[in-house]
Amino acid sequence: MQFERMITTIEAHAGGEPLRIVTSGAPRLRGATIAERRSEMRAEHDAFRRTLLFEPRGHADMYGALLSDPVSPDADYGVLFLTNEGYSTMCGHGIIALTTALIETGHHPIESAQPRISYDTPAGLVNARATVENGSVTNVAFENVPAYRIARDLPITLENGDHITVDLVWGGASYALVSARALGVTVEPAEVTRLIAAGMDVKRAVLRESPVEHPTDPTLNGLYGTIITAEPSGEHADGRNIVIFADGEVDRSPCGTGTSGRLAALYADGEIGLDEPYRHESVVGSVFTGRVTGETTVAGQPAVITEISGRGFITGFHQFVVQPDDPFGDGFLLGREWSEA
Repeated sequence: MQFERMITTIEAHAGGEPLRIVTSGAPRLRGATIAERRSEMRAEHDAFRRTLLFEPRGHADMYGALLSDPVSPDADYGVLFLTNEGYSTMCGHGIIALTTALIETGHHPIESAQPRISYDTPAGLVNARATVENGSVTNVAFENVPAYRIARDLPITLENGDHITVDLVWGGASYALVSARALGVTVEPAEVTRLIAAGMDVKRAVLRESPVEHPTDPTLNGLYGTIITAEPSGEHADGRNIVIFADGEVDRSPCGTGTSGRLAALYADGEIGLDEPYRHESVVGSVFTGRVTGETTVAGQPAVITEISGRGFITGFHQFVVQPDDPFGDGFLLGREWSEA
């Protein structure tokens, strides 16, 4: 057998959301900053992302992580997160699953019962702290980049002509925050097709109103997704949500960056206090716990420091190959725009 490409990965998840972590076979990135490496991947190596995430080796909701050398003195690794649309700015479930996998496979040394790993991400430095018991990671908490509300009660018009308002929030990625009641949907697994349609409808409506721009870094511009909120399913949680992001991708977890953004809005409205835990439930019932640990500013506007915690699990190890005459070596997504090798 002859192979054009060979890629090895660790498979993991946090809160039910998958993470495919590349361990070999990735392109060597030359950029001096994470933003440069992100641009380089998009411009020169995007076939790698499609091969790794798209069918027949993946699926429309697969998520990936690509490690590299750090670019700042305080970081242990640089990381890019891969989606069905491209390359996200940060990923909370990814930090939890990645930290778990690095420690449990021995890639990162354990020096204490609470080892720390810091990551350079496109959004900034993220610091993770794991709890290890008998060699297993039982929890990962990470201090995220500052979170804040971009806009409150932004009026938008949906495709059916309905007028609603949404909040825009930033938690390492930008989101439209809207209640399920306003959209006439329920946050339940059986409703996922309607939830995808509603979330993308909101995303397109926001972008019709105005571009979403980051106040200090234009490489972080754009609206990543929609957070659809609801009441929790029981006393084990304080709120429920589903996040529709990238090109209609569905987060099975409570979403780490989305939770940070929601915390920023709740704190600004006085609905949670400093260091008060907020248990955020996903559409599949998994929970991340978030808290606001401090106040700060971003470009002169109020922001908060958040900590998000949850648990990750390793689900497998893969060796992917691409034969030179495979017509789907670069992958495809059925029902979406796709290309053949």
